[in-house]
Amino acid sequence: MGDATREIEALIDQVARLPGLGPRSARRVVLHLLRRRGQAMLPLAQALEAVARGARDCTICGNISTAEICPVCADPARATGEICVVADVADLWALERSGVFRGRYHVLGGTLSALDAVGPEDLRIPTLVTRVAEEAVQEVILALDATVDGQTTAHYIAEALAPTGVRVSTLARGVPVGGELDYLDDGTIGTALRARRPF
Repeated sequence: MGDATREIEALIDQVARLPGLGPRSARRVVLHLLRRRGQAMLPLAQALEAVARGARDCTICGNISTAEICPVCADPARATGEICVVADVADLWALERSGVFRGRYHVLGGTLSALDAVGPEDLRIPTLVTRVAEEAVQEVILALDATVDGQTTAHYIAEALAPTGVRVSTLARGVPVGGELDYLDDGTIGTALRARRPF
């Protein structure tokens, strides 16, 4: 193998590590990119470099952005008094795709899990309690997965927010038990958000 082949194999290995791609799919992706270096590979490399250098967590909500404050938090029209709590940025993006929610978000960075030794101190729950007090929040919507860990986290947050008097709601059961937001279609997410109920 020459140097170029080793470099191509290294690229295939990196692409194969992406979610949903295995070695065969990675080879097809890399071959596609190699055949379209000018139209696909170079722009992709430039975009990857720009995001790798500039991406950071929003200092307010935890969304990923290339600015210190993400576009959602920076938009004054989104200051509706509603905060939608999600476990991960992928869930935030899924809700944004639905186009239904016009408030702000709070990304926890995961869910409570005794099995994985993830406790309240490992998540952004204290930051949420502070935001509720400082931002005149009227409602906190718990948009967490309908899994044991997601519901355990929801109960913990509801108890932590109880002294604030803020209204706490959760998504309607249009979200299937055991389902994860990132895998739901936009219509299901939109219906569940509109049909939310007190927690």
